[in-house]
Amino acid sequence: MKQVAAKLFHAVASRYGSLLLDHRSLIVIGTQLSLILAANVTAFLLRFDGDIPADHRMIMLRYLPITLLVFGAGLWAFGIQRGLWRYVGLHDLGRILWASLASSAVFYGVVHLLFGVRAYPRSVIILTGLLSALYLAGIRLGVRWFREWLHIIEPTASKVLIVGAGNAGEQLARAMLADPEYRCRPIAFVDDDPVKRRMQIHGIPVLGTTADVKAVADRVGAHEIIVAIPSAAPDVRRKILASAEGCTVPIKILPSMKRLLGDPVLLQQVRPMQLEDLLQRDPIQADCRELHPLIGGKTVLVTGAGGSIGSELCRQIAQYQPESLVLFERYENALHALLLELRAAFPHVGVLPMVADVTVPDRVAEVFRRTKPDLVFHAAAHKHVPLMELNPKEAVRNNVIGTRVVAEESLKSGVERFVLISTDKAVNPSSVMGATKRVAEHLVRNFNGTGTTMFTVVRFGNVLGSNGSVVPLFAEQIRRGGPVTVTDPEIRRFFMTIPEAVQLVLQASVMGQGGEVFVLDMGEQIKVADLARNMIVLSGLVPGRDIQIVYTGLRPGEKLYEELYEASEEVVPTPHPKIHRVLSHPLPSGDLERWIMELPERLHHCEDDDVLQDLKKLVPTFHPMVSERTS
Repeated sequence: MKQVAAKLFHAVASRYGSLLLDHRSLIVIGTQLSLILAANVTAFLLRFDGDIPADHRMIMLRYLPITLLVFGAGLWAFGIQRGLWRYVGLHDLGRILWASLASSAVFYGVVHLLFGVRAYPRSVIILTGLLSALYLAGIRLGVRWFREWLHIIEPTASKVLIVGAGNAGEQLARAMLADPEYRCRPIAFVDDDPVKRRMQIHGIPVLGTTADVKAVADRVGAHEIIVAIPSAAPDVRRKILASAEGCTVPIKILPSMKRLLGDPVLLQQVRPMQLEDLLQRDPIQADCRELHPLIGGKTVLVTGAGGSIGSELCRQIAQYQPESLVLFERYENALHALLLELRAAFPHVGVLPMVADVTVPDRVAEVFRRTKPDLVFHAAAHKHVPLMELNPKEAVRNNVIGTRVVAEESLKSGVERFVLISTDKAVNPSSVMGATKRVAEHLVRNFNGTGTTMFTVVRFGNVLGSNGSVVPLFAEQIRRGGPVTVTDPEIRRFFMTIPEAVQLVLQASVMGQGGEVFVLDMGEQIKVADLARNMIVLSGLVPGRDIQIVYTGLRPGEKLYEELYEASEEVVPTPHPKIHRVLSHPLPSGDLERWIMELPERLHHCEDDDVLQDLKKLVPTFHPMVSERTS
């Protein structure tokens, strides 16, 4: 029967839909007047127990036009005819009630006070108001129920388990029920509030707690799971994800309440749950108002522009309308792709692509002479830890010599600000890469105060989704069917998103007065093994069954735990609650200067072990892992 009704409804809608839309106003007004007429007749029948006397029947017929006029005008005055019946809610029902009561009062005044017809029963006037409100509300609720009923029986509708039966979950379920075009059907809720257990919301049962996600999903045959708790902390989201382990259905999430308020179309805001939702802290936000005067109308140069951080820097910098944006990159394919993207997205920004290498002084000087940058963001670096263990001279050449070349040219050219992008691996380094970045930090800080350029260092942890990071590696391993390789069950890392990293860099460029090292408060470290499990679950697979996790042992230069500060460093707050300033003793500048001056020639003749010994002398906290190196 339900399928027949659905087919009949769709057939009528397809055949007469345009006709109904063209004459909607007339149909709505005619229907409302018919319901008012029915309410008035019903009121007389109730007043006289179904047998209306002849004289009162004449009164009813005589004043029926006035009844329709007064009550119809009341509905018009309250805008009742403008509401869509399929979306009727408490607000609409309240307006209908007030319109009917106000019309009853006006009708009483017209008939009893103006015309002096005392024989018109007052009880009929009151009943007409109440019944008209009942009929007008009833037909709207009936239309809404009928459409939702048709939607519920839609055989192709996706069954959705909603995690969270609060305001967002209720609104999400209501949106699904109200609009069949979404082709989603809420089948059950889970919520930790004991008051809501075994209750129903819009006829949808609350079947358990967030710990029961998998059991409830299997029980109701859910096709997808939507987490509708926009204010949930990351640990709550991780708990929900853990309880969903074993489900082979997509897991989606509503974004933050701030975004929902900015764009309240709920279902369009639903998106797959991402690793960013599981970070153990609130995302960092920069004060963008301060960036306009810093960047607007300036020439900004970004080294390593084709990399993960460099390219995102370019995207965000372009939003603040610089006069020109110089893309300094040696890998022409990445440079070309970024150039096309930026010119399409920011046609009013002058984008200058420069194929160049930071380790070639003449080319760096030529680029600076041609572009005359005001701001320099130095993102070019070798960052892959195991590869740099095998190629320490290249790590030194790019991360140390390259930084020195760009910093020196910035100083000579009178650049306003120079920002070096560093890493948490520079703290108590155990790898060649970390040691070279620590040398680069001190190198940049030593340049500060020798000219007008303000030199600043920004230090942060691993970036989710960056080139060469574990996230793309895990994603590719999952795509191939596994196994997912993790070096150690206890290895932990700080993580942040690429936009967060760039916001921190830009914020540092505003806050820096020269010589500082800024560090993001990144919360607690996350187990890489947990990251791997979460990625498998978010892919709709089961760890240990569909995808195996294999532990391969620590790689050369890797530590179990990363650090943001050394014991000798003093951490002081800044105006930004999530950014700290680090005060530390610089390396002996004389030794550093002599080593760097001799470095270009020395790299041609020395062995890898000689470079390693040099780094150990320059960075006292450098304790390299014992590993075999090949030259």
